[in-house]
Amino acid sequence: DAEKDVLRNAQLRWPQVEFRTIHAAVQGERSVAEVMAALQQLDADPAVDVIVIARGGGDPQTLLGFSDERLVRAVAAASTPVVSAIGHENDRPLLDDVADVRASTPTDAAKRVVPDVGEQRALVDQLRSRLTTRLQQQVLHGIQQLEQVRSRPSLRDPDALVRDREQEVFLSVSRGRDLMSRSIDRAERRTAELRASLRALSPAATLARGYAIAQIPGGTILHDAADAPDGTSFTLTLDRGALAATSSGQTTSAITPDEK
Repeated sequence: DAEKDVLRNAQLRWPQVEFRTIHAAVQGERSVAEVMAALQQLDADPAVDVIVIARGGGDPQTLLGFSDERLVRAVAAASTPVVSAIGHENDRPLLDDVADVRASTPTDAAKRVVPDVGEQRALVDQLRSRLTTRLQQQVLHGIQQLEQVRSRPSLRDPDALVRDREQEVFLSVSRGRDLMSRSIDRAERRTAELRASLRALSPAATLARGYAIAQIPGGTILHDAADAPDGTSFTLTLDRGALAATSSGQTTSAITPDEK
């Protein structure tokens, strides 16, 4: 009956559940050894996810095997989770204290180790609904962000930015041309002033006023009549052209600074 309770209730909760059942004596002298042997077999099977040790109710004397130290130590050492489903709610062998989970009855053991497929489907539906809602929120949020970006002036009317910059460039170019024109005018006036100054200081301007430059051979300019003794050849440079001359005592005389 304990076996049927576990299997029937487990299959009702999850029809595809699979069980590997090993029968063992659950009271008497062979009980401890057989239960331990079955426990070791199931614990060594990698396909087993959980082990249920179950039997129906009974008086304390018939349940003594499930308080045996050897069995208690074997359950404590098992690597696979063990569920103790011995007797009824009031039955409390020591196995209950070392098992990973204590079930009040074999039926309770089936409920504890196998999830309810209906509850799982409801949970999946709930998670799917939450995921759908979350995805919709993400999509809506993305659409809102996209609309905000698209509503920006630079994207709504890209040419506006170009037009604004075009006006700025036009003003900058006009300002630059005006500054350049002013600079050129100032430079031209300064050049004219310098040219006039140079003309005023130029020897050519002095020659144009009727003066001449006397140079002896070699290019030395005469500053004193004494530097050109009689018979000295020299050149007179005029405003227009030059004349060859020879100094003579009859025609050449020195002019003192006071007579200039």
